[in-house]
Amino acid sequence: MIVEDEVLAQDVIRSHMAKIGQLELIGVYRTAPEAMAALESREVDVMFLDIRLPGMSGLHFLRSLADPPLVVLTTAYAEYALESYEFNVIDYLLKPISFERFAKAVNKILDGRLYTSTSATASTDEQAPPPGDHIFIKSNSKFFRVGFSEILYVQGMKDYLKIHTPDFTLVTHQTMNELEKTLPSRLFIRVHRSYLVAVRHIRTIYGNSIELGKVTIPIGINYKESVMELVGKR
Repeated sequence: MIVEDEVLAQDVIRSHMAKIGQLELIGVYRTAPEAMAALESREVDVMFLDIRLPGMSGLHFLRSLADPPLVVLTTAYAEYALESYEFNVIDYLLKPISFERFAKAVNKILDGRLYTSTSATASTDEQAPPPGDHIFIKSNSKFFRVGFSEILYVQGMKDYLKIHTPDFTLVTHQTMNELEKTLPSRLFIRVHRSYLVAVRHIRTIYGNSIELGKVTIPIGINYKESVMELVGKR
């Protein structure tokens, strides 16, 4: 979506988007309230947001959003660049926006979304594991590249997941079922309603527990059989 009150600037962004051809424009809005209404009724991945909008500025609008989409700021004023960093925006484009600079910003987004998780309403075929050896996880409005070999275990927390690695933990708004269908089954096993573990990091299995280094993970009663099958295969 484009949030921009100047018609000329709207046309420039539209033209640049058409040349790239990998983004679908769902709407153009002149004010923050109009954009807010659109965000509440539509699923938006990327927002090109002007800073100086009538009524409410783009930065104030962005600050009001609990879960904003990816944001590329567009403005004629360079002095807002420092302030914009607190919002973790993808990029900061100064007007007049050249196609080369616009394309660079879009490429950051397309690269980051290459292996994002599939929709919960997608069919089984559409939910096949991504190719390669990694996945991109959205956390705090950023996409993090995480190698399959880095993941120790995943912990479910209602509609959120904690993805644990030796060096960091990511919190992402996603369900366990969605992520389980995205990760390759040869590398990961569901051992509990709230836990998914990496097979390569399992140290011991005993009773109703699994040890991953210093971490102990419970084995759910409904998952005990599949865990024992894993032991038998190895």
